[in-house]
Amino acid sequence: MRILAIAPTAFYNDYGCHIRIRGQLCSLQARGHTIRLITYPAGRDVAELDVVRGPGLRQMPVGSSRRKLLLDALLGPAVLQQALRFRPHVVYTYLHEGMLMGAMLASWLRKPWAADYQGSLTAEMLTHHFLRPHSIWLRPLQWLEHWLERRPQAVLASTEQGVQTLRTHGIEAQRLHHLPDAVDPELFHPQERDAGLAGRLGLHPGRPTLVYLGLLASYQGIDLLLHAVARLAQPVNLLLMGFPHERRYKKLAQTLGIAEQVILTGAIPYVQAPRYLALGQLALSPKLPGSEGSGKLLPYMSMALPVLATESPAHRAYLAEDGLFAAPQPDAWARALHDALARLPTLRLRGQGLRERVLQRYTWQHTAAQMERVFRALG
Repeated sequence: MRILAIAPTAFYNDYGCHIRIRGQLCSLQARGHTIRLITYPAGRDVAELDVVRGPGLRQMPVGSSRRKLLLDALLGPAVLQQALRFRPHVVYTYLHEGMLMGAMLASWLRKPWAADYQGSLTAEMLTHHFLRPHSIWLRPLQWLEHWLERRPQAVLASTEQGVQTLRTHGIEAQRLHHLPDAVDPELFHPQERDAGLAGRLGLHPGRPTLVYLGLLASYQGIDLLLHAVARLAQPVNLLLMGFPHERRYKKLAQTLGIAEQVILTGAIPYVQAPRYLALGQLALSPKLPGSEGSGKLLPYMSMALPVLATESPAHRAYLAEDGLFAAPQPDAWARALHDALARLPTLRLRGQGLRERVLQRYTWQHTAAQMERVFRALG
């Protein structure tokens, strides 16, 4: 099949949404399909994908931004132009802005159209304070969001919670498919700790190391995590790998009196992430409950690391009985961290169980096979 993918985002950067896009499209391509991705002008090229960029600004913040309105307007004509040249068998869209373009394009081309769903557009706007709860724009945007979600012939949601949410928006069950995030277990695999890297990062050799990989933002639970570590009697190495807001969290760590325990690396290239994760004895996902998935769990799981996560349906779905969970409050997280640190040697079996879960159901090969079945059923 020729698959035209539309992703109105600054692809590629090393974080969850883009990792999902890259993994899906590369795995489909590996099965013999021809992929063309149309995206914003900002972002890094991916050598293995045919990426076409629309015109406009080349600098973009993470999350909601008014700049995207202009970029979406400029991307629309580029999508139409590429569709006429590429003549796709299937149109596949990411994000709600992509759904808007897909609705117009699929109708005009009379081609099958499927959409990826990673969470609510308006919920993200509220999370990033792009939209206020009492804004006059909230209800119209929610109406548009739900209208768009009902247009594709198939919607592939990253979580079971997302599937249930879409059911409440009036989408028939036969058009909904649960397509969880995935990981490459050959890249993320158990490996020896790199003592040289640990030394360069300044990890204290006599302390356990806790690792976090992902965006640094309040909704990801970073504030919660720092407040929890400040409540621990036992000093730790807290290795925070990601961006943006590194300065903000460095300042918060100083304010809480734990600056010498917190190491902020900034952005880590995805292919280098396993070396850094291998420094840890416990991986963390303090993300606050919401409509989005939590793909960051899968690299942790694939490396056989025990995982402590905030109590949420998405975290439960991935980790099941092998996960450790805490309520989204600093005191609850501090207690959970204390308990986990007290029994780190026994948690290795849980880590091994998590890797087995990845191998059984969360690889990109599983993803591509499921997407292929959905696309072929669309005719």
